[in-house]
Amino acid sequence: MVVMFLKCPRPKLSVWAALCVFVLCWLYIFPGYRLPSDKEIVSEVLRQGKVWKKNQTGIAVFRNLLTDCCDPRKLFAVTKQNSPLGKTLWYDGEFYHSHTVNNDTYSLFVQETPLQQPLKKCAVVGNGGILKHSGCGKDIDQADYVMRCNLPPLSKDYTDDVGTKTHLVTANPSIIEKRFQNLLWSRKAFVDNMKAYGTSYIYMPAFSMKPGTEPSLRAYHALSDIAANQTVLFANPDFLRNVGKFWKSRGIHAKRLSTGLFLVSLALGLCEEVTIYGFWPFSVDLNEKFISHHYYDNILPFSGFHAMPEEFLQLWLLHKSGTLRMRIGKCDEEAS
Repeated sequence: MVVMFLKCPRPKLSVWAALCVFVLCWLYIFPGYRLPSDKEIVSEVLRQGKVWKKNQTGIAVFRNLLTDCCDPRKLFAVTKQNSPLGKTLWYDGEFYHSHTVNNDTYSLFVQETPLQQPLKKCAVVGNGGILKHSGCGKDIDQADYVMRCNLPPLSKDYTDDVGTKTHLVTANPSIIEKRFQNLLWSRKAFVDNMKAYGTSYIYMPAFSMKPGTEPSLRAYHALSDIAANQTVLFANPDFLRNVGKFWKSRGIHAKRLSTGLFLVSLALGLCEEVTIYGFWPFSVDLNEKFISHHYYDNILPFSGFHAMPEEFLQLWLLHKSGTLRMRIGKCDEEAS
């Protein structure tokens, strides 16, 4: 009995040890609980100043990392080459759902990835409210290749701040649903809206989540039927999945990466120099004055779906290292 009594405290110690390990692991896996405040972020950005120096070695190293994990040149879009008839495309946003490439879908794919050529200076334009009154439009339009997120407005009210040039723009199926009623009634508004993007690629995650497949295919046909200037590309779910794993290993934990970070990843894998605009997920600007969530509205995203502050911090580290350039604030006031 004495021996049994002496052994009793051991399980208690192991339970406490296990609890401590669990807490430490939780804090490591979910670093959002110790993210700096908006004010601390503003102070850090202001301390960095306006001088930025390109790090060619850092750019090459990061491009190689993305090539090894995700191969953007070959896999960023679904093509006839990487997705032949009979291939199973597993949805990256849903478990246990897939699409087997058949004659109907295979005919919609481009032959090969259209971004094979070396891209020089690329601009990735987010939709943050920090772009309002930034005067960044001329800078953006001077880039050799411009990528934009989620069919943003490019009317005359905004061109001084966001420019007009577009080579690739993303279109999430949720936008097709909310803005264009899933294209079930009239397609005219959608087709007319696409004219703002010139002869660009419309990049759609048709095989990320099952409800998004049909709206994406309808968008393809809406533009194809009238021989529009735009070409629909379907995001390769393998690429999206691998990019998600890549950033998760670097501390970004969210249900899904933002569209902007997917585009930045693509640009870093393809371009010689990347400058990003409108990536500022905070409610105040560098003068600590309130700004809207987007440069065109103040509609907030679903809470907990993306980890925007975590994404910003990762991009800010790349800016500080010279791997990419982040433009914040007024472009005409920044040192070139």
